[in-house]
Amino acid sequence: MTPAQTRLIDSVRALLGPKAVTTDPTDIAPWLEDWRKRYHGASAAILSPDSTTGVATIVRLAGEQGVPLVPQGGNTSMVGGATPPADGSALILSLRRMNRMRRIDADAGLAVAEAGVILADLHDAAEAQGMRFPLTLGARGSATVGGLVSTNAGGTQVLRFGTMRSLVAGLEIVLPDGQIQDGLSALKKDNRGYDLTQLLVGAEGTLGVVTAATLRLVPIAADRATGWIAVDSPRAALALLRSLEARSGDAIESFELVPGGILDLVLKHIPGTRAPLAGRHPWLVLIDYATGPGQAPARDLLEAALGTALSGGLARDAVVAASEAQASAFWRLRDSISEAERAEGPTIAHDISVAVEAMPDFMVDAAAAVEAAYPGVHATGFGHLGDGNVHFHVNAPAGLQHDPAAAERWRAEVGAPASRMVYDLVVAAGGSISAEHGIGQMKRDELERLSSPARLAALRAIKAGLDPQGLMNPGKLLALAEKPRAP
Repeated sequence: MTPAQTRLIDSVRALLGPKAVTTDPTDIAPWLEDWRKRYHGASAAILSPDSTTGVATIVRLAGEQGVPLVPQGGNTSMVGGATPPADGSALILSLRRMNRMRRIDADAGLAVAEAGVILADLHDAAEAQGMRFPLTLGARGSATVGGLVSTNAGGTQVLRFGTMRSLVAGLEIVLPDGQIQDGLSALKKDNRGYDLTQLLVGAEGTLGVVTAATLRLVPIAADRATGWIAVDSPRAALALLRSLEARSGDAIESFELVPGGILDLVLKHIPGTRAPLAGRHPWLVLIDYATGPGQAPARDLLEAALGTALSGGLARDAVVAASEAQASAFWRLRDSISEAERAEGPTIAHDISVAVEAMPDFMVDAAAAVEAAYPGVHATGFGHLGDGNVHFHVNAPAGLQHDPAAAERWRAEVGAPASRMVYDLVVAAGGSISAEHGIGQMKRDELERLSSPARLAALRAIKAGLDPQGLMNPGKLLALAEKPRAP
């Protein structure tokens, strides 16, 4: 612990009370590594304010002492975005005590939630008022509002409702100098220059601390249906989606593409799972339909739409879930993919996007190119085809899951250059190396390597303008020259 850190910790304890400071190494340890256990940091303390003024106090004092802060919510980052530096130079600023739902206005379709509110709790609070927050993801039981905003999270309902950026109507922010910017009013028109709310969405805590958000809600769907469909290829899946959209409008909330080989891994490694359709199929689609009051039952509409698709040759086979339990079983197959892949062996994961119409061919061509360049690997993509975002994974040859040393050698010798190749292919296709997980520290060097000079210059100028000391979430998003630290 440096003298500057000691002074900051003592000041926070005196001003905000003992609950605002954690220095026991045992209590700190779980928050020093990302959930994938790929990144490991060090920190002398966790600072845990329970109010916006408390956050502002800590940020102001940290600036005075020159102590970096790493904002942290549920610590569910997929790219090491909430892990402190390994040198112990930063303290963790935890938002978990700021977990209040300030208000829900069902008539306006808005909720104001503090940064530490867990996504599942936000879902429950909205549903109690006859509304829903239309963003969900696998980490909904631990991911927090502040983290979702800061990473511009996506999930499985982006096709209809957009990413977190589309669902944020306003933010309360503590800027790096400790000032509070209250932008929670959710104005539909506000032309006072740069949009600070949208600037902080996706900024990964590098430009300030999100302390609360005004979020858009939608009415609870009157009826819902889930289908599981077999198709010949990603191109066929996109053709199916376009046909269903023309017939059903915005009833389609989710459209997830799953390769047959990946389904095989789920059935192999995840107990209690079974294939919804007979036989083996090259590609599968998971679809959610939702209808509003006064519309026909969602199941009837989906069955009719799929019947037309089958007769027209857009699908090979299909089934609609007969119950909520069966729909949950369908979704479990999709949600268990990462777990099944890990059980099979080492995987290099890429969260990428290209234009929607280009994605089917990209998935097939990129997988073939990677497999040709690195014999023995298996490359494939799955996920949110309808919004041009798939999780493109490069899987190691079978047999390494029981040999950690060999798995690490494979990651370094094959996985790393294969990953670089994937990103090169994405950029060549006009896409993004991060569709919904952010940059964090995992993709920071690749962002530097593959971004245009103009883009990097603009990002650095924004960072330098708002955080000239470089104290907010150091080492994430941008590779910047190190700032001198206070003693």
